[in-house]
Amino acid sequence: MMDRDRNKTLLLELQRAAGTGNDRCADCGEPDPEWASYKLGIFICLHCSGIHRNLPQISRVKSLRLDFWEDDLIEFMKKHGNLCAKAKYEATVPSYYYIPQSCDCLVLREQWIRAKYEREEFVATRVCQDPCSAGTREGFLWKRGRESRQFQKRRFLLSAGEGVMKYYTKESRGPKAIISIKNLNVMFQTAKIQHAHGLQITYNTDGQTRNLFVYHESGKEIVDWFNAIRAARYHYLRTAFPTVPEPELIPRITRNYVKEGYMEKTGPKQKEAFKVRWFCLDSQERNLMYFKNPLDAFAQGQVFIGTMDEGYEVRAGLPQGVRVKKSKPAITVVTPVREFVFICENDREQKEWIDALNGVIAQPLREGLLFIPKDAVDTPASDTDPASEQGHRLHEYIGTVTERQRSCHLSGRHRVSCWIDLRYQFMLESLDVLREEQSQAATLHLIATPVQCRRLV
Repeated sequence: MMDRDRNKTLLLELQRAAGTGNDRCADCGEPDPEWASYKLGIFICLHCSGIHRNLPQISRVKSLRLDFWEDDLIEFMKKHGNLCAKAKYEATVPSYYYIPQSCDCLVLREQWIRAKYEREEFVATRVCQDPCSAGTREGFLWKRGRESRQFQKRRFLLSAGEGVMKYYTKESRGPKAIISIKNLNVMFQTAKIQHAHGLQITYNTDGQTRNLFVYHESGKEIVDWFNAIRAARYHYLRTAFPTVPEPELIPRITRNYVKEGYMEKTGPKQKEAFKVRWFCLDSQERNLMYFKNPLDAFAQGQVFIGTMDEGYEVRAGLPQGVRVKKSKPAITVVTPVREFVFICENDREQKEWIDALNGVIAQPLREGLLFIPKDAVDTPASDTDPASEQGHRLHEYIGTVTERQRSCHLSGRHRVSCWIDLRYQFMLESLDVLREEQSQAATLHLIATPVQCRRLV
């Protein structure tokens, strides 16, 4: 009994020892791990220990507090530890490879553990693929149909070198869609898709965000696709923005929504009936999108979330003068244009939405990060030269841009990339000209997409 207590004390001291990395799970970073693999010499959390149990040839686990640890196992743990294992098994992890955290889905954490210890993909003797090669992939995924809503097998082709991702249907010889890697994002959505390997791919098309929902029966295959898309994105960002430091580039490869869920919304007059909608908050694009159903291909609408300096605010409760029959917590999002009213299911949801929205409002408009693509200015001089009539009108329009989707009148069709030297410095990428057919003399509008920007000093 004394040996048992002594060894448990030694093991817990080793877990808390400074400079060993043992105070966090070796695989997901969860603090204060309560388990350990005595074959690998690492300290891990409860959830990761369950994955290690499925690798008996590679790893054997015990509880730090509940199991008996022999003297030789204590000595083995002393000689190894998390930092030692990291140096061996994570020696060549590529910059684009996603290292999961404790909050990530099971398939990501499982395949990360298998890649490290079972397949030894990142040991020093392995040659790390360059992003262009790693971002090239072809295969089949089950994709949810936009109209049928059934999952059907589709062939996908990813090419970092060409800068595109394509997918094909059985009925068509050519690609059903050609997606620019520049506008591509990917995230795991296992609960939303109701599949353990569910993946959501998003991209911009005709000024809208298009959602694709896919999965694969193999956990390894879907994670390989996920990291291949990340490799392609990294190749694009590294090529387009060669001067941006790596720590600022990596978080922009792919992203998750900071908050998703159901709320009820009313119309602009705030007298219309409230309707249940699925909301997604994208902090990088500063957009609150809403859908009729969670798996819809396109959003019904979106609200740009600016900064407090620009007049944006989120409040608990209803605006003055607005009354609703339901006694549920409400949120009011104040913008320079109007107030948006949303009703939440409960107090917890209200608080989570307020915190998430305030987080976006508080973050500067890409302050401190300035991305300048090599092909930033790709417009004919006559379109951007203030001396020309079109250029004069364009510069007048640019001077008014403080949020997404401000429009102005222009004649002709333009796709513009240019810079504004005003309070904020913006690059307006590919301003899509939309034609309104309501009158004989059609009015053309530009939809502005501010990309990376910084406050001028």
